Amino acid sequence: MRSRESLTDFAHTLVAWYRVNARKLPWRETTDPYRILVSETMLQQTRVETVIPYYHRFLEAYPDATALADAAEDDVMKLWEGLGYYRRARNLHRAMQVVRDSYGGTIPDDAEAVRALPGVGPYTAGAVMSIAFNRRLP
Repeated sequence: MRSRESLTDFAHTLVAWYRVNARKLPWRETTDPYRILVSETMLQQTRVETVIPYYHRFLEAYPDATALADAAEDDVMKLWEGLGYYRRARNLHRAMQVVRDSYGGTIPDDAEAVRALPGVGPYTAGAVMSIAFNRRLP
């Protein structure tokens, strides 16, 4: 078993390496929970290189939760076309309708509320909460 000191040293080394070597990705340049949720949803079972152009086009068409919630499902699906796993798009669309109707168009700063959105599992909720709201969630 490693000592607390060696784990802390390893963590510091890993963070230092990341700061120097991390790929520049558009979703790493924001703390907007909507944009993070879009990226996390798109990245499920899909390569980063594939997601990047979809992410940009999607956010150009639907820059916020309300814009996506108000969109016709057929339009959302057309924009998602080629990304695969279409259930993700339908769930994201429904989730933003819940956000619009229940939270005034703002992703809530509450892990359980985020976890209750359609299609959001523990990993995705943890990513949104930790990246957007600086919460210590896995």
